[in-house]
Amino acid sequence: MRKYYDEITRIAGNVITVTATGVGYDELAVISSKRGTSLAQVIRLEGDQVSLQVFAGTQGVSTEDRVQFLNSPMQVPFTDDLLGRVFDGACRPRDDRAILEENKVSIGSPTVNPVRRRMPDHMVHTGIPMIDIFNSLVESQKLPIFSVAGEPYNELLARVGLQANADIIILGGMGLRHDDYLKFRDAFEKGGVLGRTIMFIHTAADPVVECLLVPDLCLAVGEQYALQNKRVLVLLTDMTAFSDALKEISIIMEQIPSNRGYPGDLYTQLARRYEKAVDFDGAGSMTILACVTMPGDDVTHPVPDNTGYITEGQFYLRNGRIEPFGSLSRLKQQVNGKTRDDHRAIMDACIQLYALCRESREKRDMGFEMSPWDHKLLKYGSLFEKKIMELSVNIPLFEALDRCWNILAECFDPAETGIRRAVIDAHWPKK
Repeated sequence: MRKYYDEITRIAGNVITVTATGVGYDELAVISSKRGTSLAQVIRLEGDQVSLQVFAGTQGVSTEDRVQFLNSPMQVPFTDDLLGRVFDGACRPRDDRAILEENKVSIGSPTVNPVRRRMPDHMVHTGIPMIDIFNSLVESQKLPIFSVAGEPYNELLARVGLQANADIIILGGMGLRHDDYLKFRDAFEKGGVLGRTIMFIHTAADPVVECLLVPDLCLAVGEQYALQNKRVLVLLTDMTAFSDALKEISIIMEQIPSNRGYPGDLYTQLARRYEKAVDFDGAGSMTILACVTMPGDDVTHPVPDNTGYITEGQFYLRNGRIEPFGSLSRLKQQVNGKTRDDHRAIMDACIQLYALCRESREKRDMGFEMSPWDHKLLKYGSLFEKKIMELSVNIPLFEALDRCWNILAECFDPAETGIRRAVIDAHWPKK
């Protein structure tokens, strides 16, 4: 028989403090009140003062209520019945279907021992040329999409989920508007991938504490599938909303704030989630693609700033396009030499010429005289943006490489591209 504790000493926001002993960090508890029962999780231990965040909020909770600890952390069921389902941040069904209880696994487990990891060397094909050619996504990579409010970052995540060569897709939505959640669901359903998709959705109307559980729920399930030799793609949006939830809880807990009010352990909290990306030696893999919105388009904001130290590059989404300058995949060299012999040559030449095009545009805008070379660069830049950079472009990698060759041939002579003669002889378009 588990013991009840009824000495609730403080209620602040969605956090209560109770006097109790023999309690562990992250342990679950049930609060019994006149309105019924509520689930809560231990978030702070200070002597015999135990602080818990209440998932459904503290409205209706009083100091006379009783708290019963369950001696276990938050758990999520792991079964193939998860596929095609939608849950909230407390793992309750959003789709009006049955509650799953069997084969539960704990969330928030440690990251995988490096001894069990293998060197990432498999490309994740997305059908987006600005990713596949210039900043290839690699299995087990952790990459953020740096963006601002109003950019189509959720549409980009949905595109990757639809087109990536993954066995299991797990979507974690944090602070989503209800219509954004519906767009994801409709896109996956129309694209025919809903049957291998699992969604954990926290909307802006849900209790803020449930936002903190979404990444852990996604990653716990994803890790189990990866151990079953599945290629798992985890899509998280938006990690800034997750960080803001951390900030709100830390303020309630009266913790000493760090940069811009965020908790001092923000880096650790983010790293605990991102470092779960893994390519198991002898099993499957888990790749993490996460959106990070930057308030005021400020990359020095604590969330993108800390994220940049943890992850293996980033995609910059600006003006509806993935920017080639600033975007980076630090693992692309592991895979783009194995795709086609001209991949790296095209990648380098196209970006160098596009950089020169931007310089020519500045000359034109400032009224300087334009040379024939400048006009060639301007023509190239327009074609490159329209046929390669636009997010609406949806073609396989090899077709995208061929399209780059056609653009170069339309604008330049072979010697002007800077590509080695042997590569040009093998791939330059024949008239």
